[in-house]
Amino acid sequence: MIEVRDLSKWFRGSGGERVVAVDAVRFTVRPGEVFGLLGPNGAGKTTTLRMLCTVLKPSAGTASVANYDVVTQASEVRRHVGFLSANTGVYDRMSAWEMVEYYGLLHQIPPDVLYPRMEELFTTLQMTSFRDVRGGQLSTGMKQKVSIARALINDPPVLIFDEPTAGLDVLVQRAVLDNIKRLRGRGKTILFSTHIMREVEKLCDRVAVMARGQIVVCGTLDELRDLYHQNDLEELFFTLVS
Repeated sequence: MIEVRDLSKWFRGSGGERVVAVDAVRFTVRPGEVFGLLGPNGAGKTTTLRMLCTVLKPSAGTASVANYDVVTQASEVRRHVGFLSANTGVYDRMSAWEMVEYYGLLHQIPPDVLYPRMEELFTTLQMTSFRDVRGGQLSTGMKQKVSIARALINDPPVLIFDEPTAGLDVLVQRAVLDNIKRLRGRGKTILFSTHIMREVEKLCDRVAVMARGQIVVCGTLDELRDLYHQNDLEELFFTLVS
């Protein structure tokens, strides 16, 4: 569902020099799996995800999402992917219900499909109690739930999560992770970026460790433990990125 081949992104520094953020990364995310993109802050994870979501245009290489090219078929990619980050904003003057409805209308979902789907999402995500509360009055956890519902409203086959639990309290973190597990159970293809080891152990079928803009290693957690003779995932992570 996601194919990344030698994908690169560079920017120009203040002196005109080339600054490489992502350097020829390669990985594949299979249908129905949760694939973890693991790495420290500044590793290039977010830049990679933004290219896959068509927010940034690659400097080199190719990538496809749901069999659509991220450059030449960007509009189709956006129709088939849901994106969520820790910094996804909400509109202060719109209620939770209005925000999710607005994105459903942007996706041109027919009313007879949209509103039953919204009712289902608000129930599943336990959002009914604040459906009429405006964004400016929502807590951080409530806003994140709205962002999840917004990403799911068009029922995309591919979901990309960029550190979705960052800054959330323990209870909300658990709710977010539980909902990601439910999505995996529904057969969604999920690319999950994080630097939190316990989230990787709970969710991911395979992981790619990223450092300094490159993929260091890729495989299942068991494969990585066997390869590096290290059972402690956190110690393994520090070994790979240091």
